Amino acid sequence: MMTDPSVCRHEHDAGPYVPEDVGARPATPRSIRLLIVDDDHLVRAGLRLILGGSPGLDIIGEADDGEAGIAQARALRPDIVLMDVRMPKMDGLTATRILLGDPCPPKVIVLTTFDADDMVLSSLAAGASGFLLKHTPPHTIVESIRSVARGEHSLSPSVMTQVIAAATRATRPGTSDERRDRAAAAIRALTARERDVALAVGRGASNAEIARELCLSIATVKGHVARLFEKLEADNRVQIAIRVHDAELL
Repeated sequence: MMTDPSVCRHEHDAGPYVPEDVGARPATPRSIRLLIVDDDHLVRAGLRLILGGSPGLDIIGEADDGEAGIAQARALRPDIVLMDVRMPKMDGLTATRILLGDPCPPKVIVLTTFDADDMVLSSLAAGASGFLLKHTPPHTIVESIRSVARGEHSLSPSVMTQVIAAATRATRPGTSDERRDRAAAAIRALTARERDVALAVGRGASNAEIARELCLSIATVKGHVARLFEKLEADNRVQIAIRVHDAELL
C-alpha cells in the first residue's frame, strides 16, 4: 500500500530523517530511531552497547517477543526495527508482515543467528529491508542501518549469495549458456566504472562501502547504481548481482 510520505511524518519528529548526501545545501539530519526486538537480553544489551555509542543512532525502545515488538513499534514509531526471528508468542517474520501492513510502517532489518535459505527468502518475502547475521561486525551493522535509512536494502554478503542462488534456480529464461551470454553482453556494454560498481553490488556491498572502496561520493555511487538498473534491466540490487553472477564474474 502506497502512502503519502507527508502523512507519515511522525508527531515526535523535528523533521524527516535526512541522509548525509542530499546535496550541496547544508542539512542537519535527525537521529535514526531504532527499536530492538529480541528475546535474548544479552543480545539486546550487546546491541545497545554497539549502537548506543554510534552518532546519529537513537535506541528508543526494546521488546522481547513479536507481539510486544508490534505494540512498541506502533507506540514509539521507530524508523527501523531490528527484528529477531525465533521468539516466543510471535516469531519475527509474522511480526514483520503485520508491521509492514500498517500505514506508515517502519523499515525492518532481520538480525538473526540463522542463515538458512528458507529463512532468508521468507524474511525478504515478508518485506524486510535487510537480513544480517548476529555475528556481523559491529561497524557493518551500523552501516547497514544507515543504508536502510537511506532507502537501500542491506544483506550480509553470505546472505546475498544465498538469495542469488535461489533466484537463479527459480528463474529459467533459457539455458544457462544463453543466460550467461546475455549477462556477459550486458556487462560488456557498461563503462569501466559501472562494471566496478556492479561487481561490488554483486559482492553485497552497500553504497557507502562502494564509495569507500572506489573513492567516490555516495551520490556518485547512487548515480552509477541507477544507470545499472537501466542498463542491466534490473529492478533492484539483487537482480544486478544476479547479472554479475550469470556473467561468471564472481
